[in-house]
Amino acid sequence: MMGGMASEDTRTTSTTTPLPTRTPVAVSGPRSGTRAWRPRLLMAGIVLAALNLRPAITSLGALLEEVRDGLGMSGTMAGLLTSVPPLCFAVFGVTAPRLARRFGPGAVVCAGMAAITAGLLIRPYTGGTAGFLAASALALMGIAVSNVLMPVVVKRHFPDRVGSMTGLYSMALALGTSAAAAVTVPLTEALGGGWRPGLALWAGPAAAAVLPWLLFARDARQRPETPARAGQRSESPARAGQRSESPAPAQPAPDAPAAPHARVERPDGLRITRSRTAWALAVFFGLQATAAYITMGWMAQIFRDAGVSAGEAGLLLAVTMAMGVPLAYVIPRVASRLPRQGPIVVVLGVCGLAGYTGLYLAPAEGAWAWAVLLGVANCAFPLALTMVGMRARTGAGVAQLSAFAQSTGYLISIPGPLLVGVLYQHSGGWALPLGLMAALMLPQMAVGVLAGRPGTVEDEAAAR
Repeated sequence: MMGGMASEDTRTTSTTTPLPTRTPVAVSGPRSGTRAWRPRLLMAGIVLAALNLRPAITSLGALLEEVRDGLGMSGTMAGLLTSVPPLCFAVFGVTAPRLARRFGPGAVVCAGMAAITAGLLIRPYTGGTAGFLAASALALMGIAVSNVLMPVVVKRHFPDRVGSMTGLYSMALALGTSAAAAVTVPLTEALGGGWRPGLALWAGPAAAAVLPWLLFARDARQRPETPARAGQRSESPARAGQRSESPAPAQPAPDAPAAPHARVERPDGLRITRSRTAWALAVFFGLQATAAYITMGWMAQIFRDAGVSAGEAGLLLAVTMAMGVPLAYVIPRVASRLPRQGPIVVVLGVCGLAGYTGLYLAPAEGAWAWAVLLGVANCAFPLALTMVGMRARTGAGVAQLSAFAQSTGYLISIPGPLLVGVLYQHSGGWALPLGLMAALMLPQMAVGVLAGRPGTVEDEAAAR
């Protein structure tokens, strides 16, 4: 806009004294500087937030036996504890779009990081199972809203780089997940062997993640209206109607994403439940979440029951989570270039079946191979996030699809970890739980193939 004004001034004065060509550059210089650092800071905030979206869960998985002994938990109660993450994600995740519309995505993510910090800091010292669960729920509430808003932030602010940005924060998420699994036990031993400081130390990285989002939360309060929104006021109703019906939002330049405090627009007339793709994606998300939270909550215990030491079991869990570091970056980039994501779904599902079979037949002997295979299978999560961004045409559609798929999916995943705990306690072994986990891979592959078909939820909802 400023460049356009400068060009008009040049045309007006060209009959008298021409202006130097460098004058527009001097005028727009400050904006160029702003455009340079804000996207970088936003990217840093996304990465730091992603690093803290799983340590609350995998650090607990590494020390689950010690926590059970310290709090006097039964196997069933431990299964309930491992079901708390998907329960919180389902309950609180659905509120994220509404909160983002009211306060701005930056403010909501900032509050989410603060909730993670507080929950992780106080939960080891609550003194009982009920307090431990409540503090865990506080941290998981922050994770839930950030989970839902990450695809929204990427779609709105980096619309021409959905695959690469999804891969970047998925890779950071996997890195944080694996780091917590790998170093929690050694750090706990270094701190004197008590599980309480070993869990509480993860509040530090979460506190660091609050910092970059403070600027965007402050901007949301001080500048509630962006230039783009102000410009829409001056449009005629006819033109505004044409904009609302356009197939895609305006694409900002690669180095100039929209302001991170921009509000999430409300989708007009989109009934997400009318879309078969939305339901397929929700079920796929739920089944992969079931496998992921069973793995994060119980895999270290499976290896420990097979005779593996606590330190090595933590490393095996870390290997499983670390497989997502490279693959979470590669898979979204590949998936975003394919018209159908079904083949990737099938490959990941076959790896899961092979990993569970190996855990049943030779859990200790082939432990590292099974850890790798299950790590590959767990990369269904970044694939699901990528499909969320691809199966909706607008930023508003992505927000609604992300909330629906994640909230519904996490509701579906709640019984899985709890059922594994019940089967483990009453059968006295891992045969039945592993059979359940392997069986669930089959419907996961089926609905994943359906969710990976071309099309958008807006088109499907409108056609029904």
